[in-house]
Amino acid sequence: MALSAEESGRLAALLGGHAEQVTLRWTEIITGSLRGRLSQAELRRQVQDLHRAIMAASEQGVIDLSAESAAELRATLSELSRGRARQGFSATETAISVFALKEVLAGLVEEAGGTNPLRDYIAFSGLVDEMGLFTFESFVRTRESLIADQAEQLLELSTPVVKLWEGVVAVPLVGTLDSARAQVVMERLLQTLVDTGSPYAIIDITGVPAVDTQVAQHILKTVVAARLMGADCIISGIRPQIAQTIVALGIEFGDIATKASLADALRHVLRLTGVETARRQPRREA
Repeated sequence: MALSAEESGRLAALLGGHAEQVTLRWTEIITGSLRGRLSQAELRRQVQDLHRAIMAASEQGVIDLSAESAAELRATLSELSRGRARQGFSATETAISVFALKEVLAGLVEEAGGTNPLRDYIAFSGLVDEMGLFTFESFVRTRESLIADQAEQLLELSTPVVKLWEGVVAVPLVGTLDSARAQVVMERLLQTLVDTGSPYAIIDITGVPAVDTQVAQHILKTVVAARLMGADCIISGIRPQIAQTIVALGIEFGDIATKASLADALRHVLRLTGVETARRQPRREA
């Protein structure tokens, strides 16, 4: 909602003529909603920034939040939203910081009187509503971006590629393997193969709760991609239940080596590389 030149002038007069009163009362109202989660100094700074931005927009003659003249005001609202989202505040708590201006303006309009105070308050309230909605949308965009970044970081943390031996790397998978995670697994494995020059890779699925056709296809694609890089893959962690499921589904791993455990897979690779290994024999009691 845009304010006319006359309405913008009256708003500027109210905010500019009572600047200290406005910031104090505005800060006081917001403090109650935030329950001490933000310092008074930081909260007062934010209120003063918003106050200056509204004043700067009103000096343009007509306040229209979508206009170029309100760029500074939009930037200030966006900065408030981004900061609150990163600090863990809710969208409601962030929007209330803007909507609190209504209560401040109500008192100022009543004190100022004028020819039609109700009309002025309705116009000012419409602008505050638009500012609040803009803040809410900015907050949601920032929160969605943060969630997407965190999800990507969790994917990377949940798909480590570790070096077990010279020339041998392993990918211990834990949890469900969907398309997005399978892509991360493939990318990290291929990059590690390039970085280390390893000719062998072990894909351990001990921590995968179930293997269906989709999971098997993801694993097979990863194996094929690794072979294109010149590395042979061994699949470990084939438990009895998973083996039965694979047989029931008719999934064929072809010539891909499979082992029951990661230790067996590593022992198999070491034999292929010519490293002597021996199973530890149980001690006999005297």
